[in-house]
Formats: sequence, C-alpha cells, structure tokens
Amino acid sequence: MAIREYNNKKRRRWKGGIDIIVSPVRSDEWILMRVINRSKSGVVGIDAVREMSEFLERNGYDGGFLVGKTFSNAARKEMSREGIEVISEKLMPSFKPQRLYFSINKIVENFCKAKCGHVPMKESDCEGYSDGRYSCMIRLISDDAQFHFERGWANLLQNDLKQLLTIDKSTSN
Repeated sequence: MAIREYNNKKRRRWKGGIDIIVSPVRSDEWILMRVINRSKSGVVGIDAVREMSEFLERNGYDGGFLVGKTFSNAARKEMSREGIEVISEKLMPSFKPQRLYFSINKIVENFCKAKCGHVPMKESDCEGYSDGRYSCMIRLISDDAQFHFERGWANLLQNDLKQLLTIDKSTSN
C-alpha cells in the first residue's frame, strides 16, 4: 500500500480474514486486498481464489490482491488467469529500487515532520546522528536505505521499508 500509494478506504473483518479496500491516489479505482488468515492447513486453495474472483466481479472492483501464508499451485495459476496479485511469505510483488527508495523517503519525511517538526535540508540539520552515533532509528534506517539504494539491493530496501512500516504501526497504536 505504501509503495503503490494506496489510500486505505475501508476495512471489514469476516470469518476467514480481513478485506481492505484501497484506492490509488488521484484515482477513482477500487482495489480489494483480501488477507486470508484462517485456512485450516495454512495453504490458500483454488476455492478461495474463485470466491474472491466472483466477489470482485459482483462488487465492481478494479483489481485485487490475495494475501496468505502459502498458496497451492492451482490457486496461483487461477490468480494469474484472473489477474489477482498474490502476496505471501515467499511471493512478494517486485519493485524497482527507485520506487522502494522513493516510498522510504516519503515515510522518513513524515516521521521527521512528526518527531522534529521539520524535514532536514542537509545531513547536519538532523540531530539523529552525531559523533558517529545514531540517536534516531529513523535516521539509521534512512542512511541504510541510501546505502542499499546506491547498490541496487532491492531485497534490503524492502527490509528497510518493512522496518519503517513496523515503526509507523507501533507508533499509531
């Protein structure tokens, strides 16, 4: 959601998980992100995919993501046919390092504004690093992300983004 700049419109709990309805910024599209968290075996099967596909069509959604721990081969093939994107522990959407880094910077700027009241214009304006020590986790993650971006390491940029989103979630709770 952070990388694609989706606005969270609505959440709905149901017996098998959570539906999150999102919309891209500056768009009137509606996208369903369905999180399956209660499958008996932990494997999401083709029935869940077909059910979601019918739900998308019946309710006029423009797209969908299905999030689960693991997916059966048949479920993955059906999602591919239906245009449903998959997210699991092993299958993540791939993003270019530039897009990841851009998203990280937006989140860092929001943290800086919230914590310090402004976004530093140069490194020395940030009080989160001095005398070779980090006093701010946001600054540390930001510096790590810059290093990872310079080397094109998308997998480590994804980890940087996850760390920021975890911090964001814990501070908003």
